[in-house]
Amino acid sequence: MENFLRQALRQWLLDRSASDESVSGLAKEVFESPEARAIKEEIIAVGKKLWQREYVDGNGGNISCRICHDYVICTPTQCSKGDLSTDDLALVNLANQRILGARPHTSELLLHLEIYKSVPNARAVIHCHPPHATAYAITELIPPGDVLPEQEVYVGPVALSPYETPGTKAFAETVRPYVQTHNTILLANHGLVCWADTVTHAEWLVEVMDAYCRTLLLAASLGAPIRNIPPEKIEGILQIKKRLGLSDARMEQAAPSVLNEASGERITGITPSREGWKRWDEEAFEALVVRMTEQVVSFATGGK
Repeated sequence: MENFLRQALRQWLLDRSASDESVSGLAKEVFESPEARAIKEEIIAVGKKLWQREYVDGNGGNISCRICHDYVICTPTQCSKGDLSTDDLALVNLANQRILGARPHTSELLLHLEIYKSVPNARAVIHCHPPHATAYAITELIPPGDVLPEQEVYVGPVALSPYETPGTKAFAETVRPYVQTHNTILLANHGLVCWADTVTHAEWLVEVMDAYCRTLLLAASLGAPIRNIPPEKIEGILQIKKRLGLSDARMEQAAPSVLNEASGERITGITPSREGWKRWDEEAFEALVVRMTEQVVSFATGGK
């Protein structure tokens, strides 16, 4: 009986998935799911870390996580990242429309959406203003590479995108030429944006990048030349990155191709760190069917 009910619910959801009413219902189910609750709590924790480390000031910075193919959960506008609560977060679709959430979402979400559309493996994006990295951004200098293994493994070559007015479509599009082969991008006269497979991992990239820039600035004050990792040792670092499933422009030709949602073209330079979106969505859908089946069976048996 339970198996029959599960099959019927699955078909009902599929049949109704094209209607606006069912989309709203499914969005609510997604936004209130255990997976969403975990993501919201992670965003809150990371927001506090960004504020405590002085990577954001005032109401600056924004965080998002792509919970499924069609929706992201993101931070609101006009709110300190140190004061966030789960009630402040919003569910937004890839057309930048807020579906659920009491507060207006960040005006810079277009930047995040551009990354999600261009990099199918991106599941989390953080934009903030860490001071040492931003010092390079406002001077339009790119930090030299091949100096510290941690930077090379987790970030690698750094890109610098040109300045555009924050919150605009033009601003979002400035990262498009770089984001497919760089998980960390300096934004000229603005700050930094990083993407990863989780919100926590994206925050790690911010930490690594700002610590690296600070170390370079300190080393420059010593009056001695900065010594690079020997070129023949860089290959070993790239092998570590490959094992970890991290992207790097230097591995572009060897990396598999994936579909760019923004252009419809296939791109190279991305090594998947998680399973494909299709499988992820199917698993989330099946989890929804199971939860609904359990609720119906519990109601029918009086909670026994």
